[in-house]
Amino acid sequence: MAECMVCHGKRLCEELVDKVFNVAGRYVLVTGIPSTVCRDCGERYFSRDATERSRLLVHDPPQGVPAKSVPMQVYEFA
Repeated sequence: MAECMVCHGKRLCEELVDKVFNVAGRYVLVTGIPSTVCRDCGERYFSRDATERSRLLVHDPPQGVPAKSVPMQVYEFA
């Protein structure tokens, strides 16, 4: 990828990122996902492999074993 598809910035770097998924009404955090991140706008891009591995980790029945469980505060923007 030579440039960001959102802002057309050219400052892209590889990072491990965290992402929260909403799976059937429950929130699941996956940490350490390999991603290409735009340094200009923050847009994150995931490879097919990273996307598929994340999906397999969290969907029913989950194929991964959670490393830990943490409480999460949820605010509704009303």
